[in-house]
Amino acid sequence: MLFDGDCGFCQRWIKKWQKITGDIVIYAPYQERLKNFPQVTRNQCRQAVQLILFGGQVHSGAHAVFIVLALAKKYSWLLWLYDHVPFLGRICEIIYQLVAEHRFLLSKLYRSSKKCAL
Repeated sequence: MLFDGDCGFCQRWIKKWQKITGDIVIYAPYQERLKNFPQVTRNQCRQAVQLILFGGQVHSGAHAVFIVLALAKKYSWLLWLYDHVPFLGRICEIIYQLVAEHRFLLSKLYRSSKKCAL
Protein backbone atom coordinates (compact mmCIF):
# COMPACT_ATOMS: atom_id res chain seq x y z
CA MET A 1 0.00 0.00 0.00
CA LEU A 2 1.39 3.36 -1.02
CA PHE A 3 0.61 6.35 1.19
CA ASP A 4 1.71 9.98 1.57
CA GLY A 5 4.88 9.81 3.65
CA ASP A 6 4.85 13.59 4.14
CA CYS A 7 1.48 13.51 5.90
CA GLY A 8 1.40 12.97 9.66
CA PHE A 9 -2.30 12.08 9.53
CA CYS A 10 -1.58 9.38 6.94
CA GLN A 11 1.38 8.05 8.91
CA ARG A 12 -0.75 7.66 12.05
CA TRP A 13 -3.41 5.67 10.19
CA ILE A 14 -0.82 3.49 8.48
CA LYS A 15 0.64 2.62 11.90
CA LYS A 16 -2.82 1.60 13.11
CA TRP A 17 -3.41 -0.55 10.03
CA GLN A 18 0.04 -2.13 10.39
CA LYS A 19 -0.89 -3.27 13.89
CA ILE A 20 -4.03 -4.88 12.50
CA THR A 21 -2.51 -6.50 9.40
CA GLY A 22 0.96 -7.37 10.67
CA ASP A 23 3.24 -8.45 7.86
CA ILE A 24 0.39 -9.34 5.46
CA VAL A 25 0.65 -5.90 3.82
CA ILE A 26 3.73 -3.90 2.86
CA TYR A 27 3.20 -0.19 3.49
CA ALA A 28 5.49 2.35 1.84
CA PRO A 29 5.52 6.09 1.25
CA TYR A 30 4.78 6.75 -2.39
CA GLN A 31 7.65 9.26 -2.39
CA GLU A 32 10.05 6.33 -2.00
CA ARG A 33 8.39 3.49 -3.94
CA LEU A 34 6.23 5.02 -6.69
CA LYS A 35 8.90 4.29 -9.32
CA ASN A 36 8.29 0.55 -8.75
CA PHE A 37 4.64 0.83 -9.80
CA PRO A 38 4.21 2.36 -13.28
CA GLN A 39 0.45 1.66 -13.17
CA VAL A 40 0.04 4.30 -10.43
CA THR A 41 0.59 8.04 -10.85
CA ARG A 42 1.90 10.60 -8.38
CA ASN A 43 -1.42 12.44 -8.61
CA GLN A 44 -3.35 9.28 -7.66
CA CYS A 45 -1.08 8.86 -4.63
CA ARG A 46 -1.61 12.46 -3.59
CA GLN A 47 -5.37 11.93 -3.62
CA ALA A 48 -5.64 8.57 -1.84
CA VAL A 49 -3.80 5.49 -0.62
CA GLN A 50 -3.06 3.02 -3.41
CA LEU A 51 -3.18 -0.72 -2.85
CA ILE A 52 -1.30 -2.68 -5.49
CA LEU A 53 -2.01 -6.40 -5.44
CA PHE A 54 0.48 -9.02 -6.62
CA GLY A 55 -1.27 -9.34 -9.99
CA GLY A 56 -0.88 -5.59 -10.55
CA GLN A 57 -4.50 -4.70 -9.83
CA VAL A 58 -4.83 -1.31 -8.11
CA HIS A 59 -7.44 -0.21 -5.57
CA SER A 60 -7.54 3.20 -3.95
CA GLY A 61 -9.23 5.19 -1.24
CA ALA A 62 -11.75 3.62 1.11
CA HIS A 63 -11.99 0.49 -1.02
CA ALA A 64 -8.24 -0.09 -0.62
CA VAL A 65 -8.50 0.40 3.13
CA PHE A 66 -11.35 -2.10 3.45
CA ILE A 67 -9.48 -4.66 1.34
CA VAL A 68 -6.42 -4.31 3.56
CA LEU A 69 -8.49 -4.66 6.72
CA ALA A 70 -10.26 -7.69 5.25
CA LEU A 71 -6.88 -9.38 4.82
CA ALA A 72 -6.69 -9.39 8.62
CA LYS A 73 -9.88 -11.56 8.61
CA LYS A 74 -11.22 -9.91 11.77
CA TYR A 75 -12.46 -6.92 9.76
CA SER A 76 -13.59 -8.68 6.59
CA TRP A 77 -17.18 -7.71 7.40
CA LEU A 78 -16.31 -4.08 6.57
CA LEU A 79 -15.42 -5.02 3.00
CA TRP A 80 -18.57 -7.09 2.74
CA LEU A 81 -20.66 -4.08 3.81
CA TYR A 82 -18.79 -1.82 1.38
CA ASP A 83 -19.48 -4.24 -1.48
CA HIS A 84 -23.05 -5.27 -0.65
CA VAL A 85 -24.94 -2.47 1.10
CA PRO A 86 -26.46 -0.17 -1.52
CA PHE A 87 -24.73 3.20 -1.71
CA LEU A 88 -22.45 2.48 1.26
CA GLY A 89 -19.35 2.16 -0.92
CA ARG A 90 -20.05 5.52 -2.55
CA ILE A 91 -20.71 7.16 0.82
CA CYS A 92 -17.43 5.75 2.19
CA GLU A 93 -15.55 7.11 -0.84
CA ILE A 94 -17.07 10.57 -0.39
CA ILE A 95 -16.11 10.61 3.30
CA TYR A 96 -12.62 9.31 2.44
CA GLN A 97 -12.21 12.06 -0.16
CA LEU A 98 -13.30 14.77 2.28
CA VAL A 99 -10.86 13.53 4.90
CA ALA A 100 -8.06 13.18 2.34
CA GLU A 101 -8.61 16.72 1.07
CA HIS A 102 -8.28 18.06 4.63
CA ARG A 103 -5.68 15.64 6.01
CA PHE A 104 -3.00 18.27 6.60
CA LEU A 105 -5.42 20.39 8.61
CA LEU A 106 -6.61 17.30 10.50
CA SER A 107 -2.99 16.42 11.24
CA LYS A 108 -2.39 19.90 12.69
CA LEU A 109 -5.58 19.71 14.75
CA TYR A 110 -4.59 16.32 16.10
CA ARG A 111 -1.16 17.59 17.14
CA SER A 112 -2.75 20.66 18.75
CA SER A 113 -5.23 18.54 20.70
CA LYS A 114 -2.42 16.30 21.97
CA LYS A 115 -0.51 19.37 23.21
CA CYS A 116 -3.60 20.63 25.04
CA ALA A 117 -4.14 17.27 26.68
CA LEU A 118 -0.69 17.30 28.24
